[in-house]
Amino acid sequence: MYDVAERSGVSIATVSRVYRTPDSVRAQTRERVLEAARQLGYVPSGNARGLASRTTGVLGLCFPDMADPDAEADAEADSDADDAVMLYSDQIIRGMERAARRHGYALLIAASLEGGPESVAKVAGRVDGFAVLAQTVPTEDLEVISRRLPVVMIAGPREIDHLDHIVVANADGERELARHLIEDHGLRRLAFVGGEVESPDAEARFRGFREACRDAGLPVPDAPDLRAEIMTQAEGARTAEALLDREGERPEAMLFANDQMAVGALRALERRGVRVPEDIAVTGFDGIPLSRIVRPSLTTVRQPIRQLGEQAVELLVQRLGDSGREPVSLMLPVSVVRRASCGCG
Repeated sequence: MYDVAERSGVSIATVSRVYRTPDSVRAQTRERVLEAARQLGYVPSGNARGLASRTTGVLGLCFPDMADPDAEADAEADSDADDAVMLYSDQIIRGMERAARRHGYALLIAASLEGGPESVAKVAGRVDGFAVLAQTVPTEDLEVISRRLPVVMIAGPREIDHLDHIVVANADGERELARHLIEDHGLRRLAFVGGEVESPDAEARFRGFREACRDAGLPVPDAPDLRAEIMTQAEGARTAEALLDREGERPEAMLFANDQMAVGALRALERRGVRVPEDIAVTGFDGIPLSRIVRPSLTTVRQPIRQLGEQAVELLVQRLGDSGREPVSLMLPVSVVRRASCGCG
């Protein structure tokens, strides 16, 4: 660092800022420092910096490994499809990486911590702050971790009152989507496919669906018509076929708790010769890029997934700067996207 500062004609503090908070340094100065670093082969030492500041310069993200084999197969079959098959967790990572880089932090990603509390503690010991997707880490472990470093909960209920928390308006979005099918398309036989009871987002979406049924004077179900074990394309196909094979009248619309299941359902219905939306309307939730390019294009509720990641970083950085500030709970708005799978567009 001394050599880089000398060669570029700036102070050591300026070199440090170039790597920690690059936006705080004028572009011309920043480029001069980076060019000197390239010439000297300089890479900042995270360990040395951590010893000096007692920080790691790293933020963590912990989420369950919700890989979808069908989506991964699509990406492998088409190298140009990578962005299209980005799933919920991929988008959160993108948002966190963008915001972390802006604040001079790196991002450590931990999926499905199967090692239990020891694995959680190991990750927490390597970061300055921790963002956790709902239902990923047991509440008691989060309590322990949050005594030592900032923790932000993403999605789900606010399990610990003193933690910062971000969620999207799941119930509002599903309610508006169901109302659209009922009021604008005149559909009355609606089937909702949810996730596991432990999935807080899926349960909130089902709650919104029930509210729309109640408002329209339709029967209000106590539970989803079917539940998926994991909300993947394969489960969407399985549940769609199960709904087709049930006794009685077919549903006029299938509402899925996420886009991945809805995409799987579209493929299963096509295999069975069922036309969408002429025979059955299909909807999802999330607004992942794939929902836009499947055929027919998917009516869904778009949530600001990348913004969830960005806001998580902003809350962590604010908490690192002021540990005594009041805990924040944010609810981000969603929007219904009307496309061909419900008869719009």
